Amino acid sequence: MKFGVVVFPGSNCDGDCYHVIKDVINEDVEYIWHDSDEKLTGFDCIILPGGFSYGDYLRAGAIARFSKVLPRIEEFAHNGGLVIGICNGFQILTESHLLPGALIRNKNLKFICSDQYVKVVNNNTPFTNLYKEGEIINLPIAHGEGNYVVDVETLKQMIQNQQVILQYCDKYGNVSDETNPNGSVLNIAGICNKEKNVFGLMPHPERSSEKILGCEDGKKVFLSIVNYLKSR
Repeated sequence: MKFGVVVFPGSNCDGDCYHVIKDVINEDVEYIWHDSDEKLTGFDCIILPGGFSYGDYLRAGAIARFSKVLPRIEEFAHNGGLVIGICNGFQILTESHLLPGALIRNKNLKFICSDQYVKVVNNNTPFTNLYKEGEIINLPIAHGEGNYVVDVETLKQMIQNQQVILQYCDKYGNVSDETNPNGSVLNIAGICNKEKNVFGLMPHPERSSEKILGCEDGKKVFLSIVNYLKSR
């Protein structure tokens, strides 16, 4: 089993993701440079980490979408490979249309950095299968453009296809405007594609995967991937 962590100019969570895969869940992992157009052979899961790829110029993820590695990631995903985009990685996945919708500036137009409760809406995915449905977990968020938007018809299809995976909530699981940190439609914090092999989320599970960090709630995202791959 092997993970790949893509590194863009401006990525700043690539090392965190690499560390969690290699040292916390003890799986093989390799960095993938953004300027590589080599076919992604030998990998089981590709991680697009958080950060500020290409300085977030134009808008977050807009330039990274045209990097050489993206067609290879699209090819990998279309062949059924697992792809997870975290924060800036989520923004890149929407810009590249591997996931529906878009991420725009937070409703309050401010950068948000805090811990945030989220609800696991769908645990029947390769990325959430070790959580309980409806489980409340605590994950850090840190973004200026995390306000998820999507047109009404696409959102309707996403709900029918169970593509909404995580929602912002309070510690009791209440989903409301008061528990929505950035203005996302339906408090959406994470979604997947229709086939369930591409997952994007704004919270950072890699920053909550060790006791020394004060929380391990994010660790099961990566362990779920391992569990899914071993069960195939």
